[in-house]
Amino acid sequence: MNIAIILAGGVGTRVGAEIPKQYIKILGKPVMVYTLEKFEKNPNIDAIEIVCIKGHVPYVKDLVKEYGITKVKWYSEGGSTFQESTMNGIFDLKDKVSSDDVVLIQFAVSPMITDEIINDSIRVCKQHGIAIAGDEMIMCTCIKDDEYSSSTSILRETLVGLNAPWTFRYDVVCSAYEEGIQKNILDGLEPHTTSLFFALGKKIYFSKSATNNIKITRKEDLDLFEGYLLLQEKRRRSNDIKFNGGELSGEGNK
Repeated sequence: MNIAIILAGGVGTRVGAEIPKQYIKILGKPVMVYTLEKFEKNPNIDAIEIVCIKGHVPYVKDLVKEYGITKVKWYSEGGSTFQESTMNGIFDLKDKVSSDDVVLIQFAVSPMITDEIINDSIRVCKQHGIAIAGDEMIMCTCIKDDEYSSSTSILRETLVGLNAPWTFRYDVVCSAYEEGIQKNILDGLEPHTTSLFFALGKKIYFSKSATNNIKITRKEDLDLFEGYLLLQEKRRRSNDIKFNGGELSGEGNK
């Protein structure tokens, strides 16, 4: 079974909105619903778990019902930190999934994920037990110091930008968090599951991503997403016109 764990436990203060960014409506629909729909429509996803802000479960359940997201099977309350929220979602599945099931950890505010990215993450995970979506760096990079200046450049060809989903065989990610708790290292980590794997000295494997597979973080990201949706709608309408026009032309030639 392939399970998507959708992380919707953040507040998103950098967006500057009065509500958590996953609930902000773009073209009349909350951001997180767009993300849920991507996994709902993907035939390789069997079930969805949503990790949301404590006390928000009833509201999220209403959204799921309103938009017909039928694959959502479980809800988990988020914690006070990213790692705690992720652990809650993972550990809450202990009596619900098998050790060799695949879990895809995805931000609720990363709605531009595609079927290709989802499917490749599952493929790589089934080969290696772990798949982290990654994309080649297209900008030059350097190391910044405390004064935001640097003379140390890094070859972009040697770097990869880590993205989501983070996909794991269930026993692999579960045991990693249990080891992290035992070694008391979680509080000192940069808040991503990949950081835990690096700290434990575990190898990761990359799956496909894309430059537009962004996590909405700032206000301008909302504008980018709205533009993306409008472009998709324009292309859909253009294809419908071409298809219908072809049919009409065919009728006239009979």
